[in-house]
Amino acid sequence: MDSVLADDLSRLPELLQAARDFAAEEVAGLAERSVARLDGPPGTVPLPVEGVGAEGALAEFAERWAGGFSGSAGPRYLGFVTGGATPAAVAGDWLTSAYDQNVSGDQDSSASALERQTLGWLRELFGLGGEYGGAFVTGATVSNTVGLAVAREWLGERLGVDVSQEGVAALGPVDVLSGSPHSSIAKALSVLGVGRDRLRAVPLLSGGREAVDVEALAAALEALDGRPAIVVANAGTVNSVDFDDLRAIAALKERHDFWLHVDAAFGGFAALSPSYAHLVDGLDTADSICVDLHKWLNVPYDAAVQFTRRRDLQVRVFRNDSPYLGLPTGEPDFLHLTPENSRRLRALPAWFSLMAYGRAGHREIVERNVTLARALGERLAQAPGLTLVAPVRLNVVCFTLAERPTRERVQALARAIAVSGEAFVTPTVLGGTHALRAAFSNWRTTTADTERVLETVVTAAEAVTTAARP
Repeated sequence: MDSVLADDLSRLPELLQAARDFAAEEVAGLAERSVARLDGPPGTVPLPVEGVGAEGALAEFAERWAGGFSGSAGPRYLGFVTGGATPAAVAGDWLTSAYDQNVSGDQDSSASALERQTLGWLRELFGLGGEYGGAFVTGATVSNTVGLAVAREWLGERLGVDVSQEGVAALGPVDVLSGSPHSSIAKALSVLGVGRDRLRAVPLLSGGREAVDVEALAAALEALDGRPAIVVANAGTVNSVDFDDLRAIAALKERHDFWLHVDAAFGGFAALSPSYAHLVDGLDTADSICVDLHKWLNVPYDAAVQFTRRRDLQVRVFRNDSPYLGLPTGEPDFLHLTPENSRRLRALPAWFSLMAYGRAGHREIVERNVTLARALGERLAQAPGLTLVAPVRLNVVCFTLAERPTRERVQALARAIAVSGEAFVTPTVLGGTHALRAAFSNWRTTTADTERVLETVVTAAEAVTTAARP
């Protein structure tokens, strides 16, 4: 054994304590850390010929790299839809690395059983029945890809084609219908060989809504003349967190033949609150479901789950036929359910957080985030030089400059907010208008944080407006 490696092993408790102390200091200062870092990375150095050991590596990281990391796990990082990491989830994540379990199968460990229990808890959290099988994946993109892969196999079943054996070309043209699909849906269709161009936009409800017009969807299905299709419904659109009427869409199955995939990446968490659960009424009618966990469950990256009623088709797609891996009989090993063979035990941080804080704790996070988002929306709507682009339906505030919201001016506003180090939001386009999104999903965010975000946005807007004057 290399002498440096042997020395690190003999000093492992001290090294872990040093890493723990450094991490604790960083987490303790997270609320005041610069939320975004725009000053660029340090220069590169050559690969060491002789290693410096774990202690030396920690020192080098602390000196050259740590300062450039953003405060993305902190309370005022409102870009994309980004959660933090609850204390229990961090503990679970550290143990995940320490145990280093490969949950491809359950021949030698109880880790797979822990994942199955965690999936059961999540089914209960989202109001799903035991007929849904599931697995942990890296994020919503892979979750959507897995769901649509199963949908593709279902299409083959309806058309008398074994897609997993014959290939997607045997299906002929595939029809995928959706109102406001997330960009990951098109990416998944590209990966699956279906093609981005097979994603067909269905008209939305009037009044600036992002929810699909169910009557228009019915007409689009009718025009297929009985050919089976895939419908992607949205439980929380990315810009205005609008929700398709899942119950009404599912009712169309009485007349039309389609697979219903629901992208509930973060909107699915509305199910945790009695005040907002009606938004996801009908989620349990879906054939497959995507839910991201490193968003509103506040577990570390990367973690999401996928659920489907048709585990038999899922196994047909993802099975790995090899004598040394075992056949997918009975309760199939996870290597037969997702694109991955080797898998990190992503379930452990989620298990820790669910066990530590329960349904009530995670419900409180959701409801507090929604309350704060609505408060920010109300204040921005009254602020000079700013306007809302959509009502605050759940946890995202979509706003822009009141005058001349061009791409350049809105980008300048986003940069001014980021440069302040006080907050971070991300750009979008909604209804043809360039805008910014502030997404609340971090367990740390408080009223005081929201006030600081408001002050930062208003100040940045004033600066952008002043700079544009002759």
